[in-house]
Amino acid sequence: MFQFLEMSNTDKENDFFQSLDLVDFIVRNYKKLAYVAIVAFILSAVVSLLIPPKFKSTVILFPAKTNSLSKSLFVDDPTGKKDVMQFGEEEDAEQMMQILYSDDILSKLNAKYNLMRHYDIDSDDEYKYTNLGQEFEDNVSFKRTEYQSIRIDVLDEYPDTAAMMANDIASYIDSVKRRIQKQRAVDASKILKFEYDRLLTRIEGMEDDLMFYREKGVLEFEVQVEKYSEQLGIAINAGRKDAERLLQSKLDTLAKYGAKQEALTEQILLERERLIGLLEAYEEARVDAERHLPSTFIVNKAVPAEKKSYPVRWLIVLASTLSALLFAIITLVFLEEYNKKATPAS
Repeated sequence: MFQFLEMSNTDKENDFFQSLDLVDFIVRNYKKLAYVAIVAFILSAVVSLLIPPKFKSTVILFPAKTNSLSKSLFVDDPTGKKDVMQFGEEEDAEQMMQILYSDDILSKLNAKYNLMRHYDIDSDDEYKYTNLGQEFEDNVSFKRTEYQSIRIDVLDEYPDTAAMMANDIASYIDSVKRRIQKQRAVDASKILKFEYDRLLTRIEGMEDDLMFYREKGVLEFEVQVEKYSEQLGIAINAGRKDAERLLQSKLDTLAKYGAKQEALTEQILLERERLIGLLEAYEEARVDAERHLPSTFIVNKAVPAEKKSYPVRWLIVLASTLSALLFAIITLVFLEEYNKKATPAS
């Protein structure tokens, strides 16, 4: 334990003497360091003044709950999960982030603002699209907040342009998402329309077959059997042979075709229920293809900034000056040690 305390005290003394050595070194070389600091200060100040200022505009929005429009509006939902007024959850925010990072957003902005020229990118450059993407990443950022909202920040040399670009990005979310969902809804409506027409044709064919049984006098199997049986009994008791033969003939016809007619009638009813379901699904898909609701809730729209956000010139000057001083100290220490080793001891 005493050895540990002794070592600890020795370490503290070494740190203290090293600190004194560093102070002594700085004092001995203060003129050189002062010169380096002044030059670094002047150069960094000039460079910071040459950097064009940029203004930042911000949009904050919440994603809407991702639901089918038709199901949200026309289908009963006691759980409230399909409420069109409901804010989106983490999954919806993640989907919106993917849309924001899609090439469609960049393409739409490039088409409207000619970003190639705006960012001074040579249109003949072999890597012009790579450079455009890099400039876009440097000036536009998307971030999820802790409240599941999305923050869109745009930096630009012109405050009005920054605000317009931020607001346009927010509006492009709807158009990109709409394009994706519309294509799916259109494809679904085509499939449902085909299935509806096919089933309708089948039902019409079954109704034609049913007409054959109606022409045979088979209308309602169970009711007719009960009625004809009752009349046959009356005819037999009354001794009416002609009526008896006629009724027996009708019962024979019912016995021959009745079961098939009854099965076909039930099948037509079932197919008509399916047809109604297909029609409802088709109408829902058609609504989803032709109508839409905004997929975002805008909390704050972007407005032109009143003062620049970049660069922070004093920070650039301070960081550059300190870095130059640190580099100068390391260089001088290295040179001093090198000279000591190179100079032979007298």
